[in-house]
Amino acid sequence: MQVANGRAADTATEPKYWHLRTVLVRALDTEFTTGEVLPNERDLSARFGVARATLRQALDQLELEGRLVRRRGIGTLVAAPRMGVPMVDAADSRPGSARDSWRIIDADFAPAPAAVAAALGAAADEAVHTVRRLRMMSGQAVGTETLYVPDSVVPTVPGSFIKHSLAESSRARSVLRQLQRLDLDGESRAVELGVAEEEQARLLDRPPGIPVLVVTTRYQVHGRTAAVGVATYRADTCRLTFGESGMVDVAPVAPSTPAEVRAAS
Repeated sequence: MQVANGRAADTATEPKYWHLRTVLVRALDTEFTTGEVLPNERDLSARFGVARATLRQALDQLELEGRLVRRRGIGTLVAAPRMGVPMVDAADSRPGSARDSWRIIDADFAPAPAAVAAALGAAADEAVHTVRRLRMMSGQAVGTETLYVPDSVVPTVPGSFIKHSLAESSRARSVLRQLQRLDLDGESRAVELGVAEEEQARLLDRPPGIPVLVVTTRYQVHGRTAAVGVATYRADTCRLTFGESGMVDVAPVAPSTPAEVRAAS
């Protein structure tokens, strides 16, 4: 891309706002610090020689990517770098981890989604234990997780229970305790880009449809999948870290076009 006098040069291959986004990224990296408020739209439009509508598109894209944060009454600020979220920390990666970073939302006993049921070797209509949790870091909700566990893996948890929040909490803790005692053979993870459904977005304090990182983890015991965890992490603030032992499935995907990025937003 060509840049002259701080202005984004027009080309026939990409929209103007996409060129401007690239120029703004360079400016954020070299001229601004975390938490600094950007100049107003009028000044930025004049500096880069673009219409304010084009500028807003570029700013919206950078906010979507987690590089900018808008605060009512303050303006547009440079966002903090993404926080590292460990996926294979010995104390936090086990499915039954009860660290303070996890908060129980609810529990249920119902059929799992088709793909999860297949991974567990369960029938499509077979009820399994499900535990939903919220992951917190530095006081901020960074991810949600749903654990799916067949009844045979946690045999001391009753299949039926009173639909009450205290009963759900007790049921969830019982499932987590038994999972923590499992002698795992290993675990594998697959990571893909998704979008937050309404309930996930509410828990993460973000609007529905925002990009999220979906981490599906299979926990193996005696050569079979004993539990499946499906977690969604905020793509705008999180950087997942796996370490040397974090088995991650990486599949090649076609790069997103600017039109696809706009559609995802």
